[in-house]
Amino acid sequence: MKIKTLNDGAFGSALVALEPGERFVSEAGAMYRASANVNIKVTTRTGKKGKGGLFKGLKRAMAGESVFFSHYETVDGHNGEVGIAPALPGRVHLIPMDGEQTWLCTGGSYLASEATLDVDTKFQGLKGLVSGENMLFIQVRGHGQLMVSAFGRIVELEVKRKLIVDTGHVVAYTDGLKYKLTKAGDSWLHSFLGGEGVVMRFEGEGKVLLQSHNPKEFGRSLGLLLPARG
Repeated sequence: MKIKTLNDGAFGSALVALEPGERFVSEAGAMYRASANVNIKVTTRTGKKGKGGLFKGLKRAMAGESVFFSHYETVDGHNGEVGIAPALPGRVHLIPMDGEQTWLCTGGSYLASEATLDVDTKFQGLKGLVSGENMLFIQVRGHGQLMVSAFGRIVELEVKRKLIVDTGHVVAYTDGLKYKLTKAGDSWLHSFLGGEGVVMRFEGEGKVLLQSHNPKEFGRSLGLLLPARG
């Protein structure tokens, strides 16, 4: 399977080239075009060993993701193509997974993956609500290619010891990292007056993917500009 990310300007997308027998999975609604020989099946189950079901679909909804997955495969023994794009403008990033490293995706950042990967949810505790994120993150493990999306630009950072990140800017991180919530400034008052409020302090060794813009803050700013409902 070959996946090509198309990040022209602010509107990223991806083109997936499928060979006979290969299967690809995305969140429902992410496909914007497909070859006529590609069969699309919508289900609550992930691609690996048929894991999933309605309960896990509801858990994904609590994590800010779609309840359903779209599965793609060719049906005539020939190659096919599927175009994938996120709902928000920004970058699309491809993560090659070797079967050893597990990634955790924050709400709304999981876009698609090879059917060989296991996609599940992981409980983050009440700190997810305090941080403005969800209590459940999407956990992805196995061997294959994972696709995530970001609002704005996307940056990959290697964490050696500690890293402070403003909440709402984390796209995904490796499972070896731990985080706790803390203030950005010298005091909670300075943090909130500075517009930062609560931040995530990562510790350990691993990788973090960050997005340059915060979609929730963008939504709040946009909402203030909209006319009042009559």
